[in-house]
This record gives sequence, structure tokens and C-alpha cells, in this order.
Amino acid sequence: MSILISGDFHANEDHELFSVTKNTLIRKYGQSKYDEIKYQIILGDAGFLWPGYEKIGIQNYAALSKRPFPVLSVVGNHDPVLGRPDLPEADIGIGEKVIMIKEEKPLVAYLKRGKVYNIENHKILALGGALSIDKAYQQLNNTWWKNEYWSEAEKKALFKLLDKDNHFDYVLAHTGPIRVNEILNPFSRIGFPLKFYDEVAALNEKIDGRIICKQWFCGHWHNEKYYYDQNYKRGYQYLYRKTALLSGDEVKVL
Repeated sequence: MSILISGDFHANEDHELFSVTKNTLIRKYGQSKYDEIKYQIILGDAGFLWPGYEKIGIQNYAALSKRPFPVLSVVGNHDPVLGRPDLPEADIGIGEKVIMIKEEKPLVAYLKRGKVYNIENHKILALGGALSIDKAYQQLNNTWWKNEYWSEAEKKALFKLLDKDNHFDYVLAHTGPIRVNEILNPFSRIGFPLKFYDEVAALNEKIDGRIICKQWFCGHWHNEKYYYDQNYKRGYQYLYRKTALLSGDEVKVL
């Protein structure tokens, strides 16, 4: 069985749904590979429960329900789940609990930041969050949540966990470590690093230096780029319109 990994969804604000429809996935990977997909994981900013998008949400759920697998998401920086402490947590059989958005087909849930999940025999560290450079606009529209950054308690709990066990197969994050963001997104090096300093990317840099893993998967930057770090001996795959199919140790990006 395999895992489908995709970039930001934004409640289909910019037609991101097309990249993960049943027909698109079958065209990309073929029927047999499609039939093996057990989960889809969105790399943050999924946009589920977006205020004022209730009708669009129903349409999105209807389209996603045509596929047989549930949808999980990393927490982004523009995710209403950040402002919904009332949402229930549930055990769906992948290790740690998830934050439940929708139980009926399609099941939709968020992975919790700083938690370790076992998904299709892959040991996965789930991270999340990033800087909202449009914070002022989002505040005006009541769509910004202060806990886009990790709390001190969350960070303390994560590093305590890493002191005991720092070996993972994959990391699922929203943004990447600072140095990789700058390599793959050169504009971040030419005049903006102080103005757009991202505490989450800085945290990811610290985490990256403390762990052993095969690869990171990130969204946030709205591009499809890959970088292999010879020093760390791991890759960093950024996704948006393209998807990655993780089957065993094979990663196929289309």
C-alpha cells in the first residue's frame, strides 16, 4: 500500500483540487497504483472549516469522497484548525491521535505538531506551521490565529521526545528548514530575510540537526522543487501542484 502526499489545498481556492481528483491520479500513476493508495496527506494549509466557505467545503468533501482513502493534513499557517480548540481528537490507528474534522467518508483529520505517527509502516515525524507574511490582511478578515507558531510547551515536548528517539523515516512539514528554504527560494536571500524571519523555519533547522531521516516533505512555498543535502544525506521535496506517491522506499513525483 502507498501514501499520496500533496501540497497546500487552500479549500480549493485556486483549483488545487484538480491535482488530486480520482481521474487525475489514475492518469498520473495508473489504476493499479491508484488502487494501492491508503491515505492522502496534505502538507499544510488544507483550509478545511474555512470561515464563510461552508458551501465550498461541502463541494470539496463530495469530490474527495469519490476516492476510497481518507485525508490527513499537516497543520499549516492558514488553517482554521489553529483557532478551533473545540475540535475532538481521535485514535484512527496510526499511533498518536489526530484532530478530527470529518468522520464520514471522506474522513478528514489533522496530524498534531510534534507527534510521531506510523503510517503504512513508515515512522513519520509530523511538524507544521509557518510565518504568515499576510498577517495584517488575515487579521482584518479574522482568518489569522496566533498559534501559527509553536508554543513553548510544544517545543519542549518535541525536544524531550527527540532526546529519547531521533530516528524517523520521513518528516512531514509545512515549511522547511531555513537553509533549504533559502536554497530553493532565492528571493528569500535578497533583501527579505530579516523582514520575513520565520520562527518555524528556524525551529525546523534545529530539528533537522537533531534527527536522522530519509527525506522531508514540505508545502507552503507553492512550487515543486527538490534538494539533496550531501552533509545531512537526505532530500527535501517541496510540493504544490504535483503530488508524490510514497510506496515502500520509492517516491514518485508527478
